[in-house]
Amino acid sequence: MSVFDDPGLFGRLNAENYDGPDNPDPAAAVDFLADLAADGRVLELAIGTGRIALPLAARGPAVEGVEASPEMVAKLRAKPGGDAIPVAIGDMADVPVTGPYTMAYLVFNTLFNLVRAERQADCFRNVARVLEPGGAFVIETFVPDPADFDRDEQVQPWWVAEDSAAIRLHRYDRTAQTFLRQTVTFDAAGVHLHPFAMRYMWPDQIDEMAGRAGFRLAERYADWDRTPFGPDSTSHVSVYRLG
Repeated sequence: MSVFDDPGLFGRLNAENYDGPDNPDPAAAVDFLADLAADGRVLELAIGTGRIALPLAARGPAVEGVEASPEMVAKLRAKPGGDAIPVAIGDMADVPVTGPYTMAYLVFNTLFNLVRAERQADCFRNVARVLEPGGAFVIETFVPDPADFDRDEQVQPWWVAEDSAAIRLHRYDRTAQTFLRQTVTFDAAGVHLHPFAMRYMWPDQIDEMAGRAGFRLAERYADWDRTPFGPDSTSHVSVYRLG
């Protein structure tokens, strides 16, 4: 199956090392989400290893999840409290659960992991289906910078060590707003491929897609600390309300 259409590929490739030091500290996101959720029933799409869900559940909300990768869920289950969080195995675009939820959230650019525009739209429609009236859908993504994809293909060194080296190659389709990234590692065992793909959107495009699903933009910040969003912001946290 193509990297563009396999919802479980990211987890299969990354579960083993996903909880490494490169992931951001979840504390600010948990504070933000806990304030919105209060003691409600909430849903995390692409719950992964529970980086956000576990500390959020400890704050009081009844957290549930959707995750396409059993490998990621196994990592969640191995953590303290991980067995107590219900997780539906499936594609987050399908939102294979029943509500109602007071809030759903999708963080760390993961909306863009849905590499087909129609699947991104499906995700919004299906979240709307399981939220209660007035419920919140919180999304965190980067703001695309056209300077990052000023050419159709890019090659960059990734790391060089005594016993291994890696390069990253990107192929962009600026019309479709997609890219395919291949991380190629060379070591004594051979050559290893680690593919990844995204379909990026600008905030106004996300707003339009959300609107077609019945959402309105209620709040937008540059980060989880509620820094005001502006033209120079490189990321955004957006809160959409249903109805």
